[in-house]
Amino acid sequence: MRILHVIASAYPRTGGPIEALTRLAAQLKTVGHRLDVVCLDPGGSGADDDAFGRVVRLGHRGGKYALNIRLVPWLKATARDYDAVVVNGLWQFHGMAVLFALRGQGIPYFVVPHGMLDPWFNKAYPAKWLKKLIYWMLVERHLLKNAQNVIFTSESERVLAQSAFPFYKSREAVMVYGTAPPPTYHAQPGDDGQENLMSADEGGEPKKIILFVGRIHEKKGCDLLIRAYFDLGSERENYRMVIAGPDDNALAGTLKMRAEELGIASGISWPGMVAGEAKWSLMRSADVFVLPSHQENFGVSVAEALACGVPVLLTERVAIWEEVVSDHAGFADSDNQSGVSRLLRKWASTPVAAKAEMRSNALACFNNRFHIERVAKSYVEIVGRTAMMRGALQHDQAATDHS
Repeated sequence: MRILHVIASAYPRTGGPIEALTRLAAQLKTVGHRLDVVCLDPGGSGADDDAFGRVVRLGHRGGKYALNIRLVPWLKATARDYDAVVVNGLWQFHGMAVLFALRGQGIPYFVVPHGMLDPWFNKAYPAKWLKKLIYWMLVERHLLKNAQNVIFTSESERVLAQSAFPFYKSREAVMVYGTAPPPTYHAQPGDDGQENLMSADEGGEPKKIILFVGRIHEKKGCDLLIRAYFDLGSERENYRMVIAGPDDNALAGTLKMRAEELGIASGISWPGMVAGEAKWSLMRSADVFVLPSHQENFGVSVAEALACGVPVLLTERVAIWEEVVSDHAGFADSDNQSGVSRLLRKWASTPVAAKAEMRSNALACFNNRFHIERVAKSYVEIVGRTAMMRGALQHDQAATDHS
């Protein structure tokens, strides 16, 4: 298959969609399929471009909306070379471009909302909801209605999307989602697998790491995590918290001030965005991974932690919490202060033997549910079925024209 993915940005710092897409493309490449990307980033190249057949960067104007009219004629001229087109994400110009460029062309397209139809956003940002409602009526509902499938990454995401906006109609599919396992780790003599990265106070004994990796954003619940760390009380002496990720919304400063007010700032590290071996080393060093989000259609960082054999603490707003809990790979609770504080206290009071068993369960959970091989198989079953049907029709038409 040759599939074109259309996405607003292919920058790794934009979060889960491009990260997961890169891993998927690399996996499908090993079995002969080709995924290309067109995005609205400025020109240049990225570290992970080799995973794709090609990456086209057209640039944009218009701030977060990422407006570039040139995308429409580019798609009209290029999309016919592909078996299918996949739109990643909503509420930006690239979706409108696909809607207009492919109209009447007979080229099937799919839409992956990546959690952007969750009603939580409507409640959290009521002013934006009105603008979204207008845009929904003019563009997005038509984009979804005319798609071959709207692909959700969990059943709960699919159900929530149905109540987000009026006149919702689409052909739905749910895809297995996940990521690739970490690079092979070669333990050094005397290394127990806990690298102790940023885990010790100067001159003190190494502490166990409570880890968060992700965008520092209001929806991620980092404010709840700061207070929950304080609520550990005397147990806090055994732990260090690491909050790693890009701070594009300038929220980290407020969180650091809150930590200062609570007198716990010295126990929290803020390494910024981590990638590559630095990220995997940090993941492996963690005693537990925490994602206290108010909304998460999947959570790629959760799958990465599980792949490192690290148990996870989740709110019940992270779509895969039930799978994690049923596999005894972590705990889940409410996405409020009481719930997140309970999660940290519950972990701190868990016996060492039980934690060790949960580490084994975490790795098994990843391999059985979220491994990239399962993701690729699910993707091919959904997108490939349509792509192969189109290819067969084109072959038959070519044969007819030849005769």
